[in-house]
Amino acid sequence: MEIALSIPLQRCHVHNHDGTSFGSISPTLSENRRMFILGMGFVGQSLARKLHNQGWVVSGTCTTHVKKQQLQEMGFHVHLFDANHPDLDILRLLKNYTHILVSVPPLVGIGDPLLQHEELLRSSLVNSDLQWLSYLSSTSVYGDCAGELVDEDYPTNPESELAKLRLSSEEGWSHLSHDLGISPLLFRLGGIYGPGRSAIDTIIKQKPMSEGQKRRKHRKYTSRIHVDDICQALMATVYVPPPSEIYNIVDDDPAPREEVFEYAMKLVEEKWPGLKLQSMEQRQKEWSNVNPKGDKRVCNGRMKRELRVQLLFPDYKSGLKSIIHQIQNPFHCH
Repeated sequence: MEIALSIPLQRCHVHNHDGTSFGSISPTLSENRRMFILGMGFVGQSLARKLHNQGWVVSGTCTTHVKKQQLQEMGFHVHLFDANHPDLDILRLLKNYTHILVSVPPLVGIGDPLLQHEELLRSSLVNSDLQWLSYLSSTSVYGDCAGELVDEDYPTNPESELAKLRLSSEEGWSHLSHDLGISPLLFRLGGIYGPGRSAIDTIIKQKPMSEGQKRRKHRKYTSRIHVDDICQALMATVYVPPPSEIYNIVDDDPAPREEVFEYAMKLVEEKWPGLKLQSMEQRQKEWSNVNPKGDKRVCNGRMKRELRVQLLFPDYKSGLKSIIHQIQNPFHCH
């Protein structure tokens, strides 16, 4: 049930949250640490590789046979889990793990698909080895804040049905963690991007904008975060319990989506000047007649201060430059 990856073990340097150093973490410190990732998506796969690289046992779930096949081809071994017809034996497996990451979004009309089975989760985990439980949430729980600076103490006011379900999921996982005698960890993520999932990839693949992307285009502020920085923040909590339960995980530059796309277009045109692309004018037509919602500037001060995270990609420009640098052929863009 482990991820079968032939990645050499490495030592890493870990700090306590008061600034003192653990020194190097060798594979022996990680050998009794076991992570189960509920939802092996974009973030889950990235974290799994990093943990495996430090000697962790890692397992996880996905929802479709196609996704399972793709993950197996990438070197992962995962369990199929359909919340509508769940294999409850998978939930019983959780008692064998020291760390659980929940990266499964709520579903409109259903709510949190895992918390439907809360009593089974509780009975499975009540006398388990669990030390750490983290839920990946969203900054959407704050709602529209009229451009105000929003930290973790800002009142939540979700507006969309999905954002309301996100907040409900936060509360559910938090209650479950406290019942089990551990502190929950809630990560409120900005818009996630990274290799294969960025403005550059959208432009190269000539993909139409999603409804969510169209709405975000009109906002003066849009928070985002590179997948490697999400993983960095998570990794900062798995060895040393963090002092708080809620963290905003965003970069330093809540720039409007239109600005991000214009910069991505510039990078693509500079690297492949002969590539025929949909013009920004055409994109503008896609973005018209959309009512903007959810404007806010999300603050990452607690993440930096308490988790001592130094962002690898503090703004969209550094993140997009890194992504385009990794693409050799735009016609084989993942």
